[in-house]
Amino acid sequence: MDSEKREKGKKKKNVVAIAAILFILLVMGGMAYRQIQKHQAKEAWADRLEQGEERRARRAAEAELAMSESQGLLDFPVESGMDVLDAVEERPFQVELTEETAEDFLKIESCLVDNKTSNVFLKATSEGIPASDDDFYYLFAYRIQNDEMTEAMFPVTEIYKKEEIEFQFSRHFGVINGLLYKYVVAIKKDGKYQPVCKPQYITNPEEVSVYKSNGGKMPSKKGLLIDPDKLLSSEIDDLGIRHAAYNIPVSRILGQTTSEEYPTIEYGYQGKGYEFNGEAISEYDLIFSTLTEKEIEITVILLNDVAEGYSQMIHPLARDGIGDAPYYAFNATDEEGIECLAAVSSFLAERYSGRANGRGVISNWVIGNEINARKSWNYMQYTDVKTYVQEYVKAFRVFYNTIKSRNAASRIYISLDQRWDSNTGGTESYDAKDILDEFNQQIKDGGNIDWGLAIHPYNVPLTSPYIWKDSRYVKSSADTAMVTMANFHVVTDYLEQEEFLTEDGEVRSVTLSELGYTSSDGEEIQAAALVYAYKVAEANSHVDAVLFSRQTDAEEELEQELALGLNNMDGTHKYAYKVFQHMDADQQEKYTDFAKEIIGIESWEEVTKQGRAVQE
Repeated sequence: MDSEKREKGKKKKNVVAIAAILFILLVMGGMAYRQIQKHQAKEAWADRLEQGEERRARRAAEAELAMSESQGLLDFPVESGMDVLDAVEERPFQVELTEETAEDFLKIESCLVDNKTSNVFLKATSEGIPASDDDFYYLFAYRIQNDEMTEAMFPVTEIYKKEEIEFQFSRHFGVINGLLYKYVVAIKKDGKYQPVCKPQYITNPEEVSVYKSNGGKMPSKKGLLIDPDKLLSSEIDDLGIRHAAYNIPVSRILGQTTSEEYPTIEYGYQGKGYEFNGEAISEYDLIFSTLTEKEIEITVILLNDVAEGYSQMIHPLARDGIGDAPYYAFNATDEEGIECLAAVSSFLAERYSGRANGRGVISNWVIGNEINARKSWNYMQYTDVKTYVQEYVKAFRVFYNTIKSRNAASRIYISLDQRWDSNTGGTESYDAKDILDEFNQQIKDGGNIDWGLAIHPYNVPLTSPYIWKDSRYVKSSADTAMVTMANFHVVTDYLEQEEFLTEDGEVRSVTLSELGYTSSDGEEIQAAALVYAYKVAEANSHVDAVLFSRQTDAEEELEQELALGLNNMDGTHKYAYKVFQHMDADQQEKYTDFAKEIIGIESWEEVTKQGRAVQE
């Protein structure tokens, strides 16, 4: 009997053990099944995320997980704490933003247009994700004149918040193309949109251009502000120039003409019509086509004088000075001004981008003249440097994006004079260094582009051709009051700093777009100064060209004792003419060695060695 009980006890224990094992297997199977279901849900959610279907992915993930639970074998307590949305269990930590931290939360990696799809791709990264009312980032498109978000603005598109995001959207907004917008990412906080990055521009407008080339690199850096009256003479060929500078005041090209031979040119831009003076444009056609045929690279300086009927070209803070200054700040503060600037630059860039049209090619565009000389050459009411530069940067972006969208090879320059770091105070001018620092920072904040520097390192004072004489204003360090050709390396050394480099890590293009020396103290002195300046520019690997002012003396400059021409007003050649002609040619020593004695040197290395950026 006892043995029978013992046998029954063993059987009972075996049954319990088997049941326990089956239970454990069942539990494990159920958990495995749940993991499979979750994994499938995760994959489905991720797939939909890749397709940009964030909301549907989230909802589908919830539904599939709920279904897996309803179909599960057992509802185990061990899983009761698991998140229904396990697909996002590795989601980044949330960050509470303040007004001070919000603007720089997202780091914009790129904002690029794709010509094939005509879409813009904006990529950004962050550490964590911002706390907000929902799970989304919202993209807004600001016009250039807008600096802040308004209640009237609506998002272009939205995307699920992650630490790495990419917006994709069309670059076309009605008749306005996306190159004239800046883009802002925002979150919704307490029912309102809050920006989480600085406004960003498209930085590769050249991607959509038709023209891609300006021709080959010039064999010489020698250039000249040409005399249009001598355009068809033999002088340009005789002088052997490879670069030419020419001014275009907007008053000359905007508006109607009564000429029957050269009628008004009608030009449509973004749904609006503009009129250009056909007679003036025909003159430019002749000048630029002639220079292009001669294989001369053209630099145009765009000047904002008063064009009758086009007051929108002039900045509102400059209109009180109309009539008191030769040139004024460009206006990119309102819709009318922006569209007019864009229309002018689009018309000119289209007209002078293709060799096949017979009108010539403009390679370089300088926006304004010596803009740090606020009162003299870029009039606007006095403000702090940041505000002053901000207004220039807006206009610069309009010109840059419009011109580059027509010809990818065009180079666009900011213009500064020789007043580098004088720190003299006053309100008439800003120091070039201060303008350059602020300009570079604001450009980088809005999306780095390949801007260049067009600078005028005239001597101090202007009436002195003696570059080589010591001056308390001219030092070989970044705190020099003035930059001349005696210490020009200061500028290119400064641009070698990492914060000034292009996105490719290169030093920016530098052109000496205006430079001259008077013959008032003697023609040989003038010629010696020209050689000195050219030797320095030629040895500096960062200088692309030096454009001397000018081919023929100008009457208005002679009144200031500035006889800067290679020719006298009557057309006769000065001593500098032949020196200029040969200073970059074979047997140049025959024409330049005279200058060594005047300067007081035995070798030109004494002049060029002071610059660290020496041509290899």
